Amino acid sequence: MSRTVLAGLIGAGIQASRTPALHEREGAAQGLGYVYRLIDLDALKLDNNALEELLIATERTGFTGLNITFPAKQAIIPLLDDLSAEARGIGAVNTVVFKDGKRIGHNTDCLGFGEGFRRGLDGAARSKVVQMGAGGAGAAVAHALLAEGVEHLSIFDVEPARAQALADNLNSHFPGNRAQAGGDLAETVGAADGLVNTTPMGMAKLPGMPVPKALLRKDLWIAEIVYFPLETELLREARALGARTLDGGTMAVFQAVKAFELFTGIEPDAERMTAHFLGM
Repeated sequence: MSRTVLAGLIGAGIQASRTPALHEREGAAQGLGYVYRLIDLDALKLDNNALEELLIATERTGFTGLNITFPAKQAIIPLLDDLSAEARGIGAVNTVVFKDGKRIGHNTDCLGFGEGFRRGLDGAARSKVVQMGAGGAGAAVAHALLAEGVEHLSIFDVEPARAQALADNLNSHFPGNRAQAGGDLAETVGAADGLVNTTPMGMAKLPGMPVPKALLRKDLWIAEIVYFPLETELLREARALGARTLDGGTMAVFQAVKAFELFTGIEPDAERMTAHFLGM
């Protein structure tokens, strides 16, 4: 009888997520009875106030763990018993493991984006980079960008105080005060080598672009973390200009690779999971 793993994803507007199939196909390849469920806050007409109730329900019904996405990556933290060192440093959680009666929070987004950046934007200039968004995913991506050698990171958010808080957190972990909250968007993007979107803008449920089209140019590389759709409006416009781009697919795959390992204790086949993702 095969070992059974029950996992899920909590988030808002996640019906198009490829994550369930990604986990279940790799689980089958590993000989596991792997079931992965979507817990869509929008479909259930819930918000972050329901997170404690959802954690209790999934614990009691035998879930091994959960992935966490927008808008709950930071709101989930007070409800957990412990955090991995990476999750604590980043201040955001995208994976919760239920173990020995405790809820342990992890962050695999940072690893996932870093792997995608190395694979898709190898050799890209990284003197000045602009990041749109300072939420849970943004915190992980910003840590990855500085770890990958970005010299100056300017962070913009609809809540300027949140951008400043993320910059302060980054500067407490990385030497040289390399992060700052952004000021004039047009001026900052005009002087930048690259731009990363970590906001939900561009998702199927939130169409549009995080910056005006007029700010894009051929020598400005663009990275995206949204992966449904895989080609967002931002990427489409950047590619039309001939700019170098990175879609959100690699981050989606490699954060799932690590989450699968955390849920099962088994190291998955990353290349097979990539092939699964691209074949969906």
